[in-house]
Amino acid sequence: MSNIVISGYYGSKNAGDEAMLAAMIEVLSDIDPKIRITVISANPSDTQKRHGVASVSWLNLFDIAKAMMRADLLLSGGGSLLQNVTSGRSLYYYMGILFLAKCLGTPVMLYAQGIGPIYGAFARRMMQFVGNMANLITVRDSGSLGELERLHIHKPPIHVTADPVLAIHPVDKEMGRAVLKSYGASGAKPLVGISVREWRCWTHYKDIIAQAADQIVEEFDARVVFLPMQYPEDVAAAETIALRTKEKSIVLNDEYTTSELLSIVGNLDLLIGIRLHALIFAGVMGVPMIGMSYDPKIDRFLQSIGEDVVGDLENVTVDTLMIRVRKKWNDKAIFRKMNAQLLSGLRDAASKNAELAMELIGNNKAVKRFREMKNE
Repeated sequence: MSNIVISGYYGSKNAGDEAMLAAMIEVLSDIDPKIRITVISANPSDTQKRHGVASVSWLNLFDIAKAMMRADLLLSGGGSLLQNVTSGRSLYYYMGILFLAKCLGTPVMLYAQGIGPIYGAFARRMMQFVGNMANLITVRDSGSLGELERLHIHKPPIHVTADPVLAIHPVDKEMGRAVLKSYGASGAKPLVGISVREWRCWTHYKDIIAQAADQIVEEFDARVVFLPMQYPEDVAAAETIALRTKEKSIVLNDEYTTSELLSIVGNLDLLIGIRLHALIFAGVMGVPMIGMSYDPKIDRFLQSIGEDVVGDLENVTVDTLMIRVRKKWNDKAIFRKMNAQLLSGLRDAASKNAELAMELIGNNKAVKRFREMKNE
């Protein structure tokens, strides 16, 4: 029986990270149904309830150490844990967890990480030291591989895979249809979803999105729906943008599960997203997407499916955004087909993360059975 500890940004009501954890648990359990998983979480009771696994507090180093001493492997990830763009302190926390595991003799795998950017000579030296102590590294994109090379991290085996969420299967659209109906967003009108976040108190991108939302309503006779990936922060950001619009828009102001959000996204005709996992949800559900960048991870994901960002939050314009909207709108079927072909390969790559993890702890027979099941 395998025993794994998972470290990541869990228990903080971020839908993308919770979807990552759900996908990791799902694939690992498919390989070894008896696997024991303990998650380091900001809210252990929520994690236990939401995912059905054991959980310890991210602040309780005694419980973390005790869980690691029983573990066959520490998985650090997925997500963008090892960067200091969104937070300087969190980088040192996650590196500290890696260092603690190695001190306790627990093997370490960086699992589908989005590496960097890491600024500052000291932070980069620390990351080089800790990264080279890992037993195995998988990264979710080639940009992260390049960052490892720049950091001179080369001792562990390194594989480019894909974001764990891409291994999730599409869900039925009925659940999302019911949510949208409760907000008055049912009927024949097309739906355009917008996923936003607060970023450095900037206002430029909020004005641009508000103006584009008005044009979308007028030009396509569509409904605009804002959906939250981080609750309640994204609701607040969406409401500030909705107040800037002249046409009516809808802000979904509840907290939703991974399945509910996937189902909501599946009912959209187009998604415009700042949040990475809103874009990934669109890919999983076969919905055309447009991404705006605040972090290289957005650019990297879109590049992996043959697309690019429409601009970053500092320089995006209404004209460039609307040009992209019209192109996607007129060629929806083409983009659905193109994205589906590329995402098929990424789904296999996402499953590869769990396969490599289980091989690292010696569960090779279970991995072989899992691969045979996938190919049937």
